[in-house]
Amino acid sequence: MEAVSVNAITPQEVQDIFMAHLNARGMMPLVLDMKRSRGVELYDQLSGRRLLDFFGFYASSALGMNHPKLASDAAFMERLTEAALNKITNSDVRTVHMARFLKTFYRVAMPAPFKYAFFIEGGALAVENALKAAFDWKVRKNFEKGYRREVGHQVLHFDQAFHGRSGYTLSLTNTADPRKTMYFPRFDWPRVLNPKVTFPVEAHLEEIEKREQLALRQAKHYFYTRRDEIACIIIEPIQGEGGDNHFRPVFLQALKDLALENDALLIFDEVQTGIGITGSFWAYQGLGVEPDLISFGKKTQVCGILAGPRIDEVEDNVFHVGSRINSTWGGNLVDMVRFDRILEVIEEDDLVGHAATAGAHLLARLHELAGASPVVTNVRGRGLMCAFDLPTPEFRNRVLQHCYEQGVIILGCGTQSIRFRPPLTITEAEIDQGVELLGRAIRAVEKAYRPHTGHTGLHDALTDG
Repeated sequence: MEAVSVNAITPQEVQDIFMAHLNARGMMPLVLDMKRSRGVELYDQLSGRRLLDFFGFYASSALGMNHPKLASDAAFMERLTEAALNKITNSDVRTVHMARFLKTFYRVAMPAPFKYAFFIEGGALAVENALKAAFDWKVRKNFEKGYRREVGHQVLHFDQAFHGRSGYTLSLTNTADPRKTMYFPRFDWPRVLNPKVTFPVEAHLEEIEKREQLALRQAKHYFYTRRDEIACIIIEPIQGEGGDNHFRPVFLQALKDLALENDALLIFDEVQTGIGITGSFWAYQGLGVEPDLISFGKKTQVCGILAGPRIDEVEDNVFHVGSRINSTWGGNLVDMVRFDRILEVIEEDDLVGHAATAGAHLLARLHELAGASPVVTNVRGRGLMCAFDLPTPEFRNRVLQHCYEQGVIILGCGTQSIRFRPPLTITEAEIDQGVELLGRAIRAVEKAYRPHTGHTGLHDALTDG
């Protein structure tokens, strides 16, 4: 059969091809121009429009499109091509490309006192391997206590969590969209109230404290009734898809204390919050509470886990015994080469510091938006990871639609929130441009709003992931 050149496919044919071969109903209606898109400006080959990227490919874009320090770096492009031409099984074959990546990763991304890293493809698989590391650790701990059977296979987790859609993670994910988990088998693992913060904190402090105490009582109850069954506590430092739900550091510290008291590991799922978006390289660093394990992905391109010193309380943990956690590819070498250079750019341009500064500007603009419109409430954020609430789910969905029509791609989360996930490179001028268009969309919906039911395919695209 004669091969079909990609250049033989026109943008007008793309939708029909996707619909013929995939369940593509929830995808955005644009056809991304991979060459003409630059930074936070995405070019749609189908309509000829340019759209402002406030969604960052579901928080996975660190530098935006075609960053000049990548595209013009001949040595990097040569490494990338070499890595792309043949897919190497990183789990058993060494290369200088992966060695270079590891050296950069440990220098820029690995915080003290974390000791071990493991790489794999996919955020859900990163979370699963964090859980496997904890199960192994807890069962071995229980053997040391005298257990003669395997005990330690449960995970304490929270309402409105999103940790993935595969295997173990289906038992943890419980956001507003039931389609992600319904009819799939799940484990009976303990789930606890999430004492998310309502902003401004000072106006809601008493309510927040009550919710925190109730959540801690529930967690203590599970640790008491299930005794040595619970291997770990897992939480997103800021819950992403569940609604950009923030937690006070005092609550996260209480979880760490519970984990220490009950011989469990504390896992922070930083798939969304990692790599600078919160104004610190890892969100936990800004919050001041150190977990035992971190799962990461999205902006790291290649996914995986980091482990701290508590894992070594068990001598034969998964980082010391071969094949306890592994995969054929051991992560994707192309992603490693790309992220190697992305890390260098983050370091060279102080993009973590920039995210903190630009994020403060974004948050201030959102407070201005709230001051101008009573429908905008619960403005919140850490770095560029910002969000606010609108009155109803349908109102929010209409605003998302209006934004897209005006040239801004932005996401929903939770039941009625709008979230920001721009690349770390976004400028204050681009933030101002996007917030201005967002304000216009809100005013348009306020003026024309009439409640009705039903979702559009575009709504699905703008709230998924």
